[in-house]
Amino acid sequence: MKLPHTLFALPFAGVGALLASYTYADRLNLLAIVWIVLAFTAARFAAMGFNRIVDRAHDARNPRTRLRELPAGKLTLAQATVAVASAAVLFVFVAWQLNPLCGWLSPVALVWVFLYSYTKRFTSFSHYVLGLSLAMAPVGAYLAVAGQWSRPAIALVVLAVAVMLWVAGFDVVYAIQDIDFDRQNRLHSTPAKLGARKALLRARVLHMGSVAAFVAIAAFALFPVGMIYAVGVGIMGGLLVSEHRIVREPLDMKQIDRAFFQLNVLVSTSFFFCTLLDRIVTL
Repeated sequence: MKLPHTLFALPFAGVGALLASYTYADRLNLLAIVWIVLAFTAARFAAMGFNRIVDRAHDARNPRTRLRELPAGKLTLAQATVAVASAAVLFVFVAWQLNPLCGWLSPVALVWVFLYSYTKRFTSFSHYVLGLSLAMAPVGAYLAVAGQWSRPAIALVVLAVAVMLWVAGFDVVYAIQDIDFDRQNRLHSTPAKLGARKALLRARVLHMGSVAAFVAIAAFALFPVGMIYAVGVGIMGGLLVSEHRIVREPLDMKQIDRAFFQLNVLVSTSFFFCTLLDRIVTL
């Protein structure tokens, strides 16, 4: 598992914990933070490892992915299976250390993130399944601190939708790299279904929806965030505009990889730090 795969999503788990701390400040301590980071990392490792196992035959035929550990023979199937199973067990164990709600929900989360690996075989909505998988990070971190759903209930739903649309948008862009391979192997994705140009337009709409959802959190006071949070949303919007300027036609596949990893790490980390500063000034 590459470090950037974790870094671009982990900050949103931090955002979820920070948003919970407005109401449950006494429950956010160093031990809780350690458990949250460990839970997220274990779940992410299990999900990505399972994906590599399920997709190993396709990865071996795809020039972009044939050097991954399993198709390249750097890792055996047995080793990968043990690693994924260990990460899954660790995730469930850590979830129970947080609170009973997280413990009971942990198998459900694992089933969902494992399901993603099969979705490209039958639906182009796979991007949204992945988006919801990563949207569990802020929701899970909130529940880890609060031990219960948000009030109003719609608050966590909007947060999850915001992250889901952000992830789905950049996953649509990333999938353009495999548009020919997906079509040849009857795999489903938005680029394979619509073509690169329309896929880019779809990604822009998804990212606009994501920014709008983050704005709605402040505009409708779903969480008691302030001006610095709003600045973070503005920075996020600017970075997403830059991302789409980079990947506009004519497409450069190397630029897609740069936009996927580098800019999305900046999106999530800058937003986290703005949310953190916003929380600090209210202490």
